[in-house]
Amino acid sequence: MYTPDPDRYADMPYRRTGRSGLKLPALSLGLWHNFGPDRPAETQRAILRRAFDLGVTHFDLANNYGPPPGVAESALGDALKADFAHHRDELVVSTKAGYLMWPGPYGEWGSRKYLLSSLDQSLGRLGLDYVDIFYSHRPDPETPLEETMGALHTAVQQGKALYVGVSNYSAEQTREAARILAELGTPLLIHQPRYSMLDRRPEDEGLLDTLDELQVGSIAYSPLEQGLLTGRYLDGIPEDSRAASDSPFLSADTVTEELVGRLRTLNEIAASRGQSLAQLALAWVLRGGRVTSALIGASSPRQLEDSVAAIGNLEFGADELARIDELVKQ
Repeated sequence: MYTPDPDRYADMPYRRTGRSGLKLPALSLGLWHNFGPDRPAETQRAILRRAFDLGVTHFDLANNYGPPPGVAESALGDALKADFAHHRDELVVSTKAGYLMWPGPYGEWGSRKYLLSSLDQSLGRLGLDYVDIFYSHRPDPETPLEETMGALHTAVQQGKALYVGVSNYSAEQTREAARILAELGTPLLIHQPRYSMLDRRPEDEGLLDTLDELQVGSIAYSPLEQGLLTGRYLDGIPEDSRAASDSPFLSADTVTEELVGRLRTLNEIAASRGQSLAQLALAWVLRGGRVTSALIGASSPRQLEDSVAAIGNLEFGADELARIDELVKQ
């Protein structure tokens, strides 16, 4: 039987999410990859147990995480029942709906029918009565935003979600979503954008400024840029890497000699800070406190431990930030 580390809250920083009462760990565990039938169930459970032992109290999902869609939620559901049945109130579990889940006109996007049906399915796979955060995973260009936000509000009113969020929404869409939710009486808690040293769109397009103004939290996904900001590509493309596969998220064309050169210089900066490149990238996303939490993935407990070690040095000097900006904005 799994017994959590009694010192699990000793080192992890917890940050208040916007103007809410909810605090999230600086690093949260994302189950986008590595939680499916192609991975040993015991390895998956070992990752979740080690995460909790290190103070990672937030497990982030979506209905379509797998592959195939739904299996990540089922895997977490099994682990919650086996290992965390007595610790549910110490955990934040989030899920999302927006991408394709089943055939026909009601299986994706942002209609009330899809979102609430999907949430019921997610709760069934997770074996839970409620999730802590339920997200609209992407804006729907054809459904009125009032309907999509109304469905999130209904989830809270039904007791099936405690908080609501949005992901992949622009600054303007986020502002309007927050306005609608405020009128309904269910505040927008959090936004989940893609954000890393190599992807500055939340800064460049004003999203972070909007979140600051609205006092809405943020949790960054892909802070390691699909593995580019790890040590895996410092010598080119490994045969077993994502870029060498047919992954739609990272192509071999992306890994140019020029990019590899910049990654090597970033790795030198990391080494001067006593960090790995991945730890540097995570610390950079968390710098200054504008981002509430950063999502990390892991294929093993050891990889998870390496990422969590980033919390040991989250401070940057002005010269370090300027050098990083000069490298990544070339």
